Amino acid sequence: MKQIDNAQLLSIVQRIERLNEDAAQIATDIKEIMAEAKSAGYDPKYIKKMVDLRKLDPDELDEQDELMKMYRDALGI
Repeated sequence: MKQIDNAQLLSIVQRIERLNEDAAQIATDIKEIMAEAKSAGYDPKYIKKMVDLRKLDPDELDEQDELMKMYRDALGI
């Protein structure tokens, strides 16, 4: 069985804990911004969708748009 380096393990755990705290704070910040958007009359569901779409490569976005149009046309919507 491998020997455990206590200091290294503690360092790893502490770094993960800090990142989890940061992630929780970021999630809180995002919720506050979404509440701000909603109070300004924006729909948070579509704000989230726009954030996701902006992550896509332009070609991937075009492909997604084309497929969505094709499926909507096929379903008459």
